[in-house]
Formats: sequence, structure tokens, C-alpha cells
Amino acid sequence: MVDEIVDNLRVAVIGLGEAGGAIAGDLAAAGVPVVGWDPVVDDPPEGVRPAASAAAAVAGATAVLSVNAAAVALEVARGLAPALSPGQLYADLNTAAPGLKVQLAAELEPTGALFVDLALMSPVPGRGLRTPGLASGPGATRFVALFGRLGMPVEVVGARAGDAAARKLLRSVFMKGIAAAAIESLAAARAEGCEEWLHDELADVFEGADVALLERLLSGSAQHAARRRHEMDAAAEMLTELGVAPRVCVAAAGWLGQLDGEGARAA
Repeated sequence: MVDEIVDNLRVAVIGLGEAGGAIAGDLAAAGVPVVGWDPVVDDPPEGVRPAASAAAAVAGATAVLSVNAAAVALEVARGLAPALSPGQLYADLNTAAPGLKVQLAAELEPTGALFVDLALMSPVPGRGLRTPGLASGPGATRFVALFGRLGMPVEVVGARAGDAAARKLLRSVFMKGIAAAAIESLAAARAEGCEEWLHDELADVFEGADVALLERLLSGSAQHAARRRHEMDAAAEMLTELGVAPRVCVAAAGWLGQLDGEGARAA
């Protein structure tokens, strides 16, 4: 079945940077004919045929993968629209707001190409084609059928462009929030002279983390919102004295204040 897919698949990768290059290289290694284009990268991955232009790259392609940056995603789509054909898959892999994905789908709809909002859920380096993904939009089901059989762990999460992007960003609020909290607390611990101690404390939390911890964080924040808000106010005051901007502390205190107010109204 994989051989049959490879025989009937031709992929254009627009953007051969770290992510696009890794995915293009893996596709080529799997035997898929891959044409790539990047205005900056001069040396494409092994097995990837460079195109003279972006339009030349997508001509005759079964699927087009746009892997550049959200800032230029709409510009790239507009530039490629005249070269696209009905039935082609156009997958945008850039991390972007759902609204941009909706714009991209609307921009490409007149071409007859099938738009795919593809959200990559892990870093691509080291994973390449095997990077887990979520797909939505008119071409999502077909994309999953093709690329899933080539080893890409991707699942359909909705019929609308933006559905996949929304799920990725919702997860990003949590993951990047954890990173911000770690950065802020360790910066304060460094100023206080106990960074190594706190680093070990945080490591212990991660090592022992399970689903019960998440539930305790959620239920405990609601139940003890008032006390915890005052605790974060005190932490923010301390960080300010240490010369560390208490961005996470202030945000946490704001949420706890809201939970406290909601609890008071419910009572």
C-alpha cells in the first residue's frame, strides 16, 4: 500500500528551513518525489529536487506543504494561488492564529485546491515526518489518508480551517506558561541565592507529576482562591524587591482573584 501511495504522490515543500527541510528529507528518503523551494536555502536536503520558483515547485504536485512562517503565510498563499489546480492539497504547517488559517482557506478556495490546517504538536528536529500533528479543513481527511500511511502520526480534529491551529495554541498557553513560570521563579531564586535548590524542587515536581496533580491544581485553585491570591501578591512584592519583573505572579493573582469572585457569587 505504501508503494502505491509513493508511486502516485508528488510533494512540493515551500520553505526548506529546519522544519521544512527535515520533513522534505524524510519524504524523499521514503521514495516520494519531492520538489522544494526556498528563497534563502541554497542546499536542499538529499533527494529533494530544487525548483526554479515557488510556482514551478507546486506545478503538478499532489500536495503542497507551506513551512515558512505565519508572518508570510498569506503572502505565500497569494503568490502560489495562480499556480494551484483543483484537487491539490495545500497544507499550511505554520503556527498561527485560527483566524489566519481561515483567511488562507478563503484565499485558496477559488483555486479548487483543498486547504489543510496542519498543526505540528512537537518540535520537528529529530522527528521530521514522524512529528505528531493535528489536521482540519477541507483537505484534512485526504491528507491524513496519504501522509498517515507514510508514517506521519496525524489525526483529523475538525472540518474547519482553524480547528487544528486552535488546539495547538490552547496547548501552547499551558506549555509556554509553564516555561514562563519556571523562568520567572528561577530568576528570582538566582537573585535570592538559592537557584540550585529551587531547580531541584521543580525537577521533583515534574518527576512526580501525574493526572492527579492537574486535578489538584484546578480544584485547589478554586477552593483556596482568596488565600492563594494573597500568596501571589506577596510573591510579586518579593520579586519586585529582588529586581525581577513579576509577570507570572501578577497574572496568577489576577486569575485567582477572578476565581475568588466567582466563588463568592456562587455562595
